[in-house]
Amino acid sequence: MEYVNPDRANFDLYKSLPRDQPVHLLNMIRYRENADYPAGHELAGADWTGGQAFAEYLRRLMPLLGRLGAGMVWEGRFECVITGPATFEWDRVFVMGFPAAATFLALVSDPAYKADVVPHRTAAVQDSRLVRYGV
Repeated sequence: MEYVNPDRANFDLYKSLPRDQPVHLLNMIRYRENADYPAGHELAGADWTGGQAFAEYLRRLMPLLGRLGAGMVWEGRFECVITGPATFEWDRVFVMGFPAAATFLALVSDPAYKADVVPHRTAAVQDSRLVRYGV
């Protein structure tokens, strides 16, 4: 099974946890081979890869995060698996930090985020995991 967006039960659990505490969100992303923009989007038919669409997502996301006091905490470049299967299914793994769990909720409910940023993530991502950790 592949996951691109949160399901309602998991998102409700996130919202039920304390909102005034800082959180880190572990992101594990597998790209689509080809970005899948919907018909009518300015980049539909642009022949972008999932990686290119995700780079555009991050380019548009980072200024919004900065205004919220949030941002990238860690990102690394995969080299090898030491424990586990030799193949690694994720193209990108990173951690975003938020000064409070409510900050993430503010981001995902922001109309500019929904209209101008999310379409690039949706076009880019074949599968993902988003995991909340307390700080």
